[in-house]
Amino acid sequence: MLSEEELLHAMALQRVPSLGDITIKKLISVVGSAKGVFQQEKSKLSTIEGVHASRIKALDLKGTLKEAEMELRFVKEQGITIRYFTDPLYPKRLKHCVDGPLLYFQKGNISLKNHKLLSIVGTRMATIQGKDFCERLLEDLAPLNPIIISGFAYGIDITAQKKAMDLGLQTIGCLAHGFREWYPKSHEKYAHDIMNYGGFITEFWSDDPFDRKNFLKRNRIIAGMSEATVVIESAASGGSLVTADIALSYHRDVFAVPGRPNDSQSVGCNNLIKTQQAHLLQSAADLIYILGWDLDTKSNLAVQPQLFLDLPPEEEKIYSYLNGKDGVLLDHISLECKLPISKVATLLLSLELKGAVRPLPGKKFQRI
Repeated sequence: MLSEEELLHAMALQRVPSLGDITIKKLISVVGSAKGVFQQEKSKLSTIEGVHASRIKALDLKGTLKEAEMELRFVKEQGITIRYFTDPLYPKRLKHCVDGPLLYFQKGNISLKNHKLLSIVGTRMATIQGKDFCERLLEDLAPLNPIIISGFAYGIDITAQKKAMDLGLQTIGCLAHGFREWYPKSHEKYAHDIMNYGGFITEFWSDDPFDRKNFLKRNRIIAGMSEATVVIESAASGGSLVTADIALSYHRDVFAVPGRPNDSQSVGCNNLIKTQQAHLLQSAADLIYILGWDLDTKSNLAVQPQLFLDLPPEEEKIYSYLNGKDGVLLDHISLECKLPISKVATLLLSLELKGAVRPLPGKKFQRI
């Protein structure tokens, strides 16, 4: 367990303007501790590969340690948790990101035991159609109990987080400022509920005000924590595309919702799909199939087989085809039932929720 003294020295390092997360973690790795970095001669620190002497000159323990002590006092008073990059509870996926934060601040009731973490981002100028798709997507994903991560911003972000709460899902808001303020101010009314259903994280100190320059650092946490990032509506440029680009750099899956060619808020998503940077997302079934998020015994949903089913025609077609078969590949079901794969995936999910079919290893399905 990290001692308070070592934590203070780590916070002091984080406060040095010329040092970034990559450099600080490298210094600690080589020297052995954050405290040791301050005790080591600057001339020796500058000999470490990738560490420039100009960055080391700014090391000043006296000033930064005093700031760290003040911040730690605020953290304790506000019931805030600090997650250090060597902490066992530090998000595993974020730990694999070379530029992941040295430490961040956390408030609320966040639990990362569920490994299905999904980031949902999009334009602040969301359309009714975009918001509707976002809500339907979460309704269909709800049985798998994913954790929804977003940026607490206008538009798609807050739509996703509000809907997650409505469905009883955990949601995490990543902030681009410290915990002394809320941005946007109009979203402060959601803060209490979000902390009950999950919480907030930020690497910014309490006296760090909102600044648009902070979005890039905030967005890398959104992308880094998640298994995949979903972009729902985006103009030709914007923060959601930056988040998608960061996710791709981390070798994470990106999904984009297509839109009409002449819709300004669909240009970004269409470009992601056109350049093969994102999977086309038309329904929850697309995401579930590509990520392998099958319903299983660990799901919160108890699926019970039903003796008498009143199924829509297309579901009945699949259900009848599976009769007497040990397990059939999704592709074969699509071929034999003459239905598109994306449509079959959606129908199979519906049948699974009704207790009519179950998934088997290897993307096979069997009638119950």
